[in-house]
Formats: sequence, structure tokens, C-alpha cells
Amino acid sequence: MKQIFVTGAFDDIRSRPIRFLDEAARLGDLTVGLWSDDWIRQTSGQKAKFPQAERAYFLNALRYVKQVRMISPDASSDRPSATKEKLLAPVLAALGFRPDLWVVDAAPDEAAAREFCAAQGIACHVLHDEDLLGFPDASAGQPGAAPGRKKVLVTGCYDWFHSGHVRFFEEVSAYGDLYAVVGHDANIRLLKGAGHPRFPQEERRYVVQAIRFVKQALVSTGEGWLDAEPEILRIKPDIYAVNEDGDQPVKREYCEKRGLQYLVLKRIPAPGLPKRTSTDLRGF
Repeated sequence: MKQIFVTGAFDDIRSRPIRFLDEAARLGDLTVGLWSDDWIRQTSGQKAKFPQAERAYFLNALRYVKQVRMISPDASSDRPSATKEKLLAPVLAALGFRPDLWVVDAAPDEAAAREFCAAQGIACHVLHDEDLLGFPDASAGQPGAAPGRKKVLVTGCYDWFHSGHVRFFEEVSAYGDLYAVVGHDANIRLLKGAGHPRFPQEERRYVVQAIRFVKQALVSTGEGWLDAEPEILRIKPDIYAVNEDGDQPVKREYCEKRGLQYLVLKRIPAPGLPKRTSTDLRGF
């Protein structure tokens, strides 16, 4: 298996950087060189929107990523104007392996990236916009539920996806195979009003499915607070899990009638990470 390397800030991860990582991982085992907070300040003069611990947590949760290595500026360098390519050179030696391929996003500095790879003796692969079109279904071809393992179902909008969602999926997946039902666009508008959702249903499904704790993500076909009822009847979960914000009497009553375990989890971020809400993040 080839060793693939990408690097970047991955600050506020949306569908496009996930698609980039998805395509890069198709070439081999993917290691992400994540720019530290200090690295971002040194190379861009700006502060990261999200701290490095949160960015690393999110990246490690993606099914396409094998490992994340933090890249910090060379303490001996006092040259903030140095290019990322030049600053990266000593880091490659410290990775613990020699990558076969560095995958880069097509950009104005593509020539510099190719030059750097040539100097380091590493092959360079460039991904262009046309390589990142569409939202593939990562659940296709996955094995079915393991015998004796419970099925857990969650529902939600998952519009402005963040580390709190990842943590919720991580916790819920401990109870069984996790099926995440993403609210369809028309129902989100019905429940939340005009301007929602920010991202279309297939894009939201793709982002949710990219999280390694999710066995399958799918789009709801019902309406109202129980828009996932058709999917519940088809999947036949053992547990319907919600967080405190998603706890609704109609859901609780539905589970009681169907004999489903209704699990309510508190909204607690991963250790050391800040609490996030989609409403707050819409301001970014």
C-alpha cells in the first residue's frame, strides 16, 4: 500500500476538504500533516478559527485518514515569510516513513509544490475541481450488521457540521452500529424556516457518512419531527438516540409505542475541546 501525504490547516472542515481527503485516500494510506496554530500564524499572519486539538480530533474521525501528524514551525526559523514548502522539508524526515506521494489541491502555487516534491524525490499528484465533484456513498459495499450487535439510529439536520456532532456519533456508536438519518431539505425548511438548510441534503449526508463512527448515513423521506419514520421501519433499530437538544416528546412517545430504547445523551464535548453549536458557527 502506498504511503500518501497531504498537508494543510483544515480549519473549519466542510465537504470540499473532505472530498479532497476522500480522493487522496483512494491512492493509498493517508497521513495528514496538520498545521499547528503556531504554523498558521507564522505562515499566514492569521489566527486559526479552530484550535489545533479540535482540528486534529475532527480529522482523526474521518474514515479516509489513517493518521494525523502535527506540523509546527522550526524553532530555529525566524522567517515568517518562508514558504510552506520550504518549512515542510525538515518535517518529512521526522514523519517516521518516506511518503510515496504528496497530494496537493490545484492552486496558484501548484508549480512550487511540484518543484518541492521533485527536490525531495517524492511523486506529486494534483487534484483539480473536476476530480472532487459529487458526493459518493461510502457505505456502498460495506458488510451488513454483525450478528448480535445492536442497531442505533440518530436523526438530525447536521447542517453546520462540527466537532460536537463528531463526539455525539463517537459516544452513540459505542451502543451498536450507527445509522444516521439526515433530514431532507423540505422538512428542514418546514421545521426551521427560510434560510435552512445552508447545505443541500446530499452534501450533508456525505459529510455525516465521512465520519468513521457512522455505519450508514441516509436522507429521511418522512415529514415533521418523525421524518425518519420510514427509515426506522426499514432499518429496525434497537435504539433511537438523541442529544438534549433533540429530545422531543413525540420521539419519546413513538419509541415507547414501538418498543424502542430511547437514549438521551448530554451535550458534552470531547475532552479538552470547546462546546460547539451550529447556530454559533453559522457566523464564521
